[in-house]
Amino acid sequence: MKLGFLFAGQGAQFVGMGRDLYETQPLFRARIDRAAEVTGLDITSLCFDGPEETLAMTRYTQPCMVAFEAALAELLAQAGIRPDAAAGLSLGEYAALCCAGAFDFEEAVRLAAFRGRAMEQAVAGRPSGMAVVLGLDRETLARVCADAAAVSGGVAEIANYNCPGQMAIAGDDAAVKAACEGAKAAGAKRCLPLKVSGPFHTSLMAPAGDALRARFEQTSFAPLRCPVYFNCLGGPDETGIGVPALLERQVQTSVYMEDIIRRMAADGIDHILEIGPGKTLAGLVRKTEKGIAVRSVGTAEELAAAIDWLKGETE
Repeated sequence: MKLGFLFAGQGAQFVGMGRDLYETQPLFRARIDRAAEVTGLDITSLCFDGPEETLAMTRYTQPCMVAFEAALAELLAQAGIRPDAAAGLSLGEYAALCCAGAFDFEEAVRLAAFRGRAMEQAVAGRPSGMAVVLGLDRETLARVCADAAAVSGGVAEIANYNCPGQMAIAGDDAAVKAACEGAKAAGAKRCLPLKVSGPFHTSLMAPAGDALRARFEQTSFAPLRCPVYFNCLGGPDETGIGVPALLERQVQTSVYMEDIIRRMAADGIDHILEIGPGKTLAGLVRKTEKGIAVRSVGTAEELAAAIDWLKGETE
């Protein structure tokens, strides 16, 4: 068996996430309490009580999610379960890097809090949007986005390559709406607007990339204990670009999740745990590589089941 961890991204959060783990797992409770101390945020209130509109604000979502996921990975490590490779969707990449030892838990949540603020500030006051497009190939959707940008005078770009036939676009609001119309005309099955607070993973996030570059100059990065498959590469860093440069690039370029899943399969990963609230990434794995066994871990019950499952696989 070869195990991969996939950490969920922004959008998977929900009010109440982690409450059962906080109440039953001392290590998880200690980590969440520490995250609150180092960020100055009331993490437990945000996660457990909301309201949803507040938890969904990027500046709050990001440190909450990374704290939740990095603490959950520590619970798995406590049970003797560690990945042979790790990756995360967008924000989840920070939890993956923490799990792989690039930086410790405290620095992970500090970076997530900084990233959330920088991403909000990058497009403050600029109407923007994101949408999921179903049923088009990459080349067609790229052409649709380029046409929409030319007509509207704004930005419309592919933000996420999620799985075969499912991508997300983002940019200026008018350009994204034009791209959705163009995608439907080109044969897309559906275009679904997303409730997000910014045009993530597009060139409009360049100011956030600049802010992160400056922040990383104050950050110590340790060697990775296991391979991390990076969003902007669709695989591991095989040319030595380095974690800081890849995270700077990540915030303003496309996420190649489909490519990551395929590369994991090609590298022999045959079991994956999705770590975080929800089950979105497990669904993407099943749609991309049917030969990979996958489970989601976001609750105390799912944690216990995953530990039993993996220990059964190795006996």
